[in-house]
Amino acid sequence: MSKASVEDIKLESHGLRGQIAEEFADPALSHISDESNVLLKHHGSYQQDNRDLRAQLSKEKKDKAWSFMIRSKMPGGRVTAKQWLIHDDLCTKAFGNVRLTNRQGIQLHGVLKGGLKEVIHNVCHSGLSTMGACGDVVRNTMGPAAPVKDAVHADTQKLTEEISQRFLWRSQAYADIWLDGEKLEPDWIKDPEVNPAVREATKAPEGDDPIYGKVYLPRKFKIGVAIQPCNDVDVFSQDVGLVPHVVNGEVEGYTITVGGGFGMSHGQLTTRPFLGQPLLYAKRANVVDAVEAVVTTQRDHGNRTERKNARLKYTVQSMGLDGFRAEVVRRLPGIETLPPKELHFDTVEDNLGWHEQGDGKLYCCVHVSMGRIVDRENGPQYRSCFAEIARTLDLPFIVTPNTNLIIAEVKPEQKAAVDAILAKHGVVHADEAGFTRARKVAHACVALPTCGLALSESERVLPGFMDKIDESLRQLGLADEPILFRMTGCPNGCGRPYNADFGFVGRAPNKYAMFVGGSIRGDRLAGLEFKSLTGDEIPVKVRAILEEFKAGRNEGEIFADWFSRTRTTGEAPTPEQFHIELAERAAKLAGEKVAEAG
Repeated sequence: MSKASVEDIKLESHGLRGQIAEEFADPALSHISDESNVLLKHHGSYQQDNRDLRAQLSKEKKDKAWSFMIRSKMPGGRVTAKQWLIHDDLCTKAFGNVRLTNRQGIQLHGVLKGGLKEVIHNVCHSGLSTMGACGDVVRNTMGPAAPVKDAVHADTQKLTEEISQRFLWRSQAYADIWLDGEKLEPDWIKDPEVNPAVREATKAPEGDDPIYGKVYLPRKFKIGVAIQPCNDVDVFSQDVGLVPHVVNGEVEGYTITVGGGFGMSHGQLTTRPFLGQPLLYAKRANVVDAVEAVVTTQRDHGNRTERKNARLKYTVQSMGLDGFRAEVVRRLPGIETLPPKELHFDTVEDNLGWHEQGDGKLYCCVHVSMGRIVDRENGPQYRSCFAEIARTLDLPFIVTPNTNLIIAEVKPEQKAAVDAILAKHGVVHADEAGFTRARKVAHACVALPTCGLALSESERVLPGFMDKIDESLRQLGLADEPILFRMTGCPNGCGRPYNADFGFVGRAPNKYAMFVGGSIRGDRLAGLEFKSLTGDEIPVKVRAILEEFKAGRNEGEIFADWFSRTRTTGEAPTPEQFHIELAERAAKLAGEKVAEAG
């Protein structure tokens, strides 16, 4: 019998329940089945194993070192001091550290099978949730990180919460499995004025989900909200991007972009990164309904045959932007939609250091290397530092899309105490660290040893790469230049390398494809510059390009604009090539399906 497809597993899951509860209750099982792992993602967890130990365990004829990653969901990255301390305490059930994600979430890696229920239960009782943090649903909604106290920032944060409320999957399964039947009530769904139906999300009767239907979405779905000119959420990398239009200091409505996404496969022209395209403009009262129309269009028209082509970006390309827009508008009877507003962004960077919120209080954006909250042996004691701030000062945090951490709501009289705790633990937040500007924003995905898809290292090696690149930047007088470096351990692109100035994408152990020519603004795709480089070759190739930039730039010209002006990016196919390849692959798959049926 052939292995069940993901679509079949979801269809027969009884509200994403499957056999998850039974398999976790069986102490004889060291891990869960592939079918349960498919469903578990929708509950906010992935089954993994420690790949550093694979070879030795296999040699000893032992089982893999199985464990689970748990992802907490927090719209706009907001975390209270209490919630932070609960996650800090839960580190004892994991690898002893926390990973901040570039989708403004928190991940715990290394949780053993017997401890998963306790971890999810405690996350939920902190007022957060793991529900829908992974899987074929709308994921955590991203928003501007800076806690500026004005009407625009307040509205964007409120919108992230409204979207999170609207797109929770509805089933009693989550509460039955992890909460012993309790009603789930995260902090951000307690307001009955916003969307009362969401309060009953986990108590909904079994059957078709009112938004997701029988089989949920064809693939994951990502949404981000950005305020011009700061593109910290990488709005064009999202399935749906939302950008407010401001009139007299108030939000009038939002421009909606669609079809961003970075996953691809090496050497397959039918899989490629796309930037989001402006779709339409909707008045504020209609924005969430408009997003739902986009989501349901993807639900009904997305590719459910080939998961590699199942993201919204391929649906938009296949239908054409105009055709996709027409279908979305058709689903909004009586709601006015208008042409999108012009968008302009300057940077994806976080503004590190101390800043005023606008209400008499302060916030401090602290650089966290690779987003890993851990007490380093010969470096910053991140975990102890932030736990002490939460415990002694009761200050909330915000996870940024660049995996840094903002300490928010700081009263002026508390600033000295925050600085003292940071200094005590060797944690620096701004210029005193001596960072190059590139180092402040460089980012890598987790990759090895926990990610099952990683082809090469990422988080564990990018700091070393940046040490050598920083040396070149300083020697060339480019230490303060806005240049974006990102790395990912496989072509799925979780580290968002494909719109960076320099993107390094794992191909095999210590081998990377190097993409060049994106932008610090996040609004342009890079091209393939080198198909395969070793780790030692990367800093050498980067330096050579930086030397060209220094010699040939115009006065005041940033790297992204120089590269765009002087170079042709690599192997991105034309739309015609893409659709030919897509049609050929679809025909081939159809032939394979017919052969199987015969």
